Amino acid sequence: MSEAIAFDTHRFVKNLTQNGFTEKQAEALATEQVQLLNSNLATKTDIVAIQARIETVQAELQTTQARLQARIETSQAELRSDLQTTKVDLLKWILTAIIAQGGLVVALIKLL
Repeated sequence: MSEAIAFDTHRFVKNLTQNGFTEKQAEALATEQVQLLNSNLATKTDIVAIQARIETVQAELQTTQARLQARIETSQAELRSDLQTTKVDLLKWILTAIIAQGGLVVALIKLL
């Protein structure tokens, strides 16, 4: 925490002493109250710093997301290309096998 929280200890002590606390008790409570406030509450400066950090992290996330999206698109394009190449190779093998079977059938027919 970078700055102290405004707390009117004089008014706090005065209010407690008017309501039955000794001045020593009231001062001890005021001291503890100030420590609690300063250690547990965020200041405007703290909140602004956190907001700035959040904005930085959001920008980093957007950059990372854009890079990942580009990688995904590149990978998809490569996979499509590989799939197309595989299709062509498979068709070549199938056509070759069909032609070979046709030749075999013709040769067998001639033997009969």
